[in-house]
Amino acid sequence: MNKLLAALIAGLFATSVFAQAAAPAAPATPAVKAAKTEVKETKAVVKADAKEAKTDAKADAKVTDAKVGAKKTKAKAHRTAVKAKAAASDAKVKADAKEAAPK
Repeated sequence: MNKLLAALIAGLFATSVFAQAAAPAAPATPAVKAAKTEVKETKAVVKADAKEAKTDAKADAKVTDAKVGAKKTKAKAHRTAVKAKAAASDAKVKADAKEAAPK
C-alpha cells in the first residue's frame, strides 16, 4: 500500500512539473527585450566610466603640470633672490672698501 501511495504522489508531482514547464515558453520575448535593455544600460555605464576616467586623467595631468610650473617658479624666485643678495653683498663690500680707502 505504501508503494502504491508513493507511486501516485510521484505521478502527481511529475504531472505538475510538465504542466508548469509548458506555460513559460511563450513570454520569452520580454526576457530578450529586457536583456537588450540591460546590454544598452551596461554599454552606457561603460561609456560613462571611460569618459570619467579620461576626465580624471586630464585633471591629473593638469595637476602635474601645475606642480612642475610651481617648482620652476620657485626655483626662479630662489635664483633671483640669491642674485639680489649677492649684488647687495657686493655693493656693501664696495662701500666698505671706499670708506676704508685713504683720502
